[in-house]
Amino acid sequence: MQTSKPRIVIVATGGTIAGSADSTTAAGYQSGGVAVDVLIDAVPQMKKFGDVRGVQVSSLGSQDMNDELWVTLATEVNRLLAAADVDGVAITHGTDTMEETAYFLNLVVKSDKPVVLTGSMRPSTSLGADGPLNIYNAVGVASDPRAKGRGVLVVANDDIHDARAMTKRHTSDVQTFVSPEVGLVGVCLFDDREFMRSPAHAHTTATPFTVVTGQALPRVDVIYAHAGMCPDVIDGAVANGAKGLIIAGVGGGNMTTPALDAVKRAIGKGVVVVRSTRVGEGMVRRNIEVDDDTVGTVASKELNPAKARVLLKLALTQTSDRKRVQDFFDTY
Repeated sequence: MQTSKPRIVIVATGGTIAGSADSTTAAGYQSGGVAVDVLIDAVPQMKKFGDVRGVQVSSLGSQDMNDELWVTLATEVNRLLAAADVDGVAITHGTDTMEETAYFLNLVVKSDKPVVLTGSMRPSTSLGADGPLNIYNAVGVASDPRAKGRGVLVVANDDIHDARAMTKRHTSDVQTFVSPEVGLVGVCLFDDREFMRSPAHAHTTATPFTVVTGQALPRVDVIYAHAGMCPDVIDGAVANGAKGLIIAGVGGGNMTTPALDAVKRAIGKGVVVVRSTRVGEGMVRRNIEVDDDTVGTVASKELNPAKARVLLKLALTQTSDRKRVQDFFDTY
């Protein structure tokens, strides 16, 4: 029987939000040590939004997030969202790789029900811990019917971001997440939420990407460009089995001439190479810094290197045709 309140499942993966330290002012801490039921009990106020229960998928710092856990998490989220007694999902996650996990889910979740990630910059035992209010807001957004159909969202520090746009920009500030190119989806102020836009790119049910339990994803490496960049790091990645490469280029996706020659060699061996940028804002467009049509490279558009890697891994499960891969980067 359906209840009057939305039914929200908190899926816990670990991270600082579930971390503990030796004191309330310690900078160091252990990630993922607090179980999901403890997190729920610590914020009883969020139960005003709906009936809340928890599922523990992992208990680790998000620096250790990997393909296997992504597939496991996506499979569990899709299973939950397919159930008639689940109206939305909130996911607690470490901030280090949250943008990658959020974007991965944005591409493989097959439901228009709300999916909201949140985390914290301070452990649960810290003086001024930001986790409790972030969980409160995440559950509030997940229970809000206006969040439906907007793709995967990220809620932190009273802001609502879309998974494609959001990135972590500071190592320690509570206000670490920004959406530099397109801005926020909305904002929270305790029980009040305002939604200002929906993501423009296709997501969730409108993508061709799916994952199944146990699926292995292709290896894609990120290569960081710099002055005097040597080509052997590119050759080495290919020799060690990379099926795709993301070049975190200088400026608009550029690299040294020897590195570009190595990229050409990689493409000649069937490796798909995407040009992104190490710069924090801006777009990598086709045929600007590099003649992509001639070289055979793909332009990442707004996607930073970390997110370009996520999309390329999924794209390679569908095709290695560079024109189709470019279409994916233009669309998703």
